[in-house]
Amino acid sequence: MRLLGRSIPRVEDPPLITGRGRFVADITMAGELHMRIVRSPVAHARITHIDVEAALELPGVVAIWTGRDTAEIPPIDFRQEGLTDLYPYRQPILAEREVRYVGEPLAAVFARDPYAAEDAADLVFVDFDELDVVVDPRADPAPFDEDSDTEAALVNVSYGDVEAAFAAAHRRVTVEVSVGRHTGVPMETRGALAVREHHGRIVMYGAAKVPHYNRQAIALMLGLGIDDVVLREGHVGGGFGVRGELYPEDVLVCLAALRLNAPVKWIEDRKEHLVATNHSRDQVHVIEAAVDADGFITAVRDEFWLDQGAYVRSHAATVPNLTAAMLPGPYVIPAYECRGHIRLTNKTPAGTYRAPGRYEGTFARERLLDAVAAELGEDPIVTRRRNLIAHEDMPFARPIRALGTEMEYDSGDYPSILEKTLAYVDDKGLCAELDERRASEEWVGLGFAFFVEKSGLGPYEGARIDVDDDGGIRVVTGAASMGQGVETAIAQVCGDVLDVSVDGIRVVHGQTDEIDYGLGAFASRVTVMTGTATQMAARALLVKAREAAAHLLEADPADIGMVAGNLEVVGAPERRVSLAEVARSLDPSGAKRTGMVPTLSAEAWFTTEHMTYPYGVHAALVRVDEWTGGVEILRYVVAYDIGKAVNPMLVRGQIVGGAAQGLGGALLEEFVYSDDGQPLATSFMDYLLPTVTEMPPVDVLLLEDAPTPLNPMGVKGAGEGGTTAFGAAVAAAIDDALDAPGAVTRLPVSPERLRKVICNIQRSPREKGER
Repeated sequence: MRLLGRSIPRVEDPPLITGRGRFVADITMAGELHMRIVRSPVAHARITHIDVEAALELPGVVAIWTGRDTAEIPPIDFRQEGLTDLYPYRQPILAEREVRYVGEPLAAVFARDPYAAEDAADLVFVDFDELDVVVDPRADPAPFDEDSDTEAALVNVSYGDVEAAFAAAHRRVTVEVSVGRHTGVPMETRGALAVREHHGRIVMYGAAKVPHYNRQAIALMLGLGIDDVVLREGHVGGGFGVRGELYPEDVLVCLAALRLNAPVKWIEDRKEHLVATNHSRDQVHVIEAAVDADGFITAVRDEFWLDQGAYVRSHAATVPNLTAAMLPGPYVIPAYECRGHIRLTNKTPAGTYRAPGRYEGTFARERLLDAVAAELGEDPIVTRRRNLIAHEDMPFARPIRALGTEMEYDSGDYPSILEKTLAYVDDKGLCAELDERRASEEWVGLGFAFFVEKSGLGPYEGARIDVDDDGGIRVVTGAASMGQGVETAIAQVCGDVLDVSVDGIRVVHGQTDEIDYGLGAFASRVTVMTGTATQMAARALLVKAREAAAHLLEADPADIGMVAGNLEVVGAPERRVSLAEVARSLDPSGAKRTGMVPTLSAEAWFTTEHMTYPYGVHAALVRVDEWTGGVEILRYVVAYDIGKAVNPMLVRGQIVGGAAQGLGGALLEEFVYSDDGQPLATSFMDYLLPTVTEMPPVDVLLLEDAPTPLNPMGVKGAGEGGTTAFGAAVAAAIDDALDAPGAVTRLPVSPERLRKVICNIQRSPREKGER
């Protein structure tokens, strides 16, 4: 039964579509307390006094903590790309002396019902001495504390002789571009429920993304042994990079369960989500290309500023490092230099969000390529063709490290996917159609953007497969699921090896007491890492099952085959045993008779030192309303090569979902702050998400031309490519509609911004370039 490459329905959906989903808010325990966070209403101030007396007198209130009550708890440490320079900027779980952004936790209220907790939080009175506010990341660095300022760190990446390339350049092209402040907005907000069990162990429900790491971090912060903390993942209503990181509230509920000896529950409301959960993006780039007389880009120099917000959270320098490392993308670029400024401001702290660093870097790079094309007076497709890495140059190494790994593009045919995309959209025919529509005064345009993604981050992931006496198969992993179809993909991998239906396979994930190690779900890694570990474990289990079946059938293990869940003698299918019979034969007595290890189970670990690099092209067809500045996306195409697809339907779903978030960042979503640091988008009235009205149909050209040699399935990750180049492609299409190269320099392209651009351009008859 071949399951790899088949678009089978998701096995995790039945409980979700029949009302039997179990999210953390659905879990209730006897005697539970409810936590409500008192958050700072000001962007930057010294705390002079917190009065909790009136709140404590409210019926049902059990305790109220301020920063003094949690002063012994260390700040939240880094999970990725930690730099010692960043240590002073870590966030405490409750502010003690100073608040640095609107929404920062400064007190925690615990009450017997959520209404009393919320009423009590409103009665907590705080005196502040307000301090100077920083909202511009490009402003001169200001003091952060006695020993550091708001330039937290610099990220420097370089290779080749950049100075020589620019000195010899035939042309130099510079653009300044920026991407606004966004966040992931899952349907389910954050939440946690912690309980202290009778033997003292703390169990936290509501884990996501990286349960094993968060278990270790919580244990360390609370002075507990790692086995004294268990994290459990239930159903999760979306992640997108922002869910599942370790936040102050996660630590607080565990600490409260420990101190108050009662279950403690906290569920974030939507306003809290918009001011307290990680923001992302918000970068300004000044990027320059050195171009020789043949139009080949000999060097790129980039300087960018990242608005990190008020603290550096668990991702540390991950986003700017990915921006710097992956900005060269699919182009040769023999010499490269990038300098990134991690700047703190008095805004919600920033972290990762789908395609972190690459959405921003791709926008900057592709805008630069479009500017080079305009400078050379040629079609942007021609410029890209000339500069793409050739298929015969794969694998292609750059002397750069990304996420702790050497950057080497493992496989790919970049020129081919570009030509296939042009053919898929019928580029020549479409351009002729656009000329006709423009002749009728319709402002329409077509834009393309190329991207390279990263996926499959190591260094390890494991899987254990057990078969019970009834033939049921259980796959235990250290992965996490946030709705991306983990159970389906892993069951397909296992079932493909064992020749069984996915219906008989149960996939366990996100339970830290089920498997000792697990790195979780981020960096588009689960199918690559957990999938490969599952395939290895299934193959090891099959070897053991064949050996046991050989004893039962009195045959040679080499003559035993697996057919539809049964083990049979090749050429004599009437001589067979079921997987359940084999499992029962391996009880301790049976195993002793055959000299085998009891139980039909196997475990495997996949390790790697390199990531895999999927890649693709986005194409956007847009119409611009010259009077309102509105942009309508008429057609959108994502061409994406992921090596091999375990389940093409799941991949297409990931691409379309990613495209929706790319659209939000390109045209709608933005956190705006006033000069005094007040957030101006704290509801969906102001933080605009795309709806079905704005979302166009997305055509997916899914390719499998370049399987990776780095894992036996040849798979690469697929979770982020639908987002990565969306802003760049839409910007190029708007430029084309306006016949104004370089018109779009900032995302999102709001109607107000675009209307100003339209008023400032003078349209002239366009010159047709050759492709």
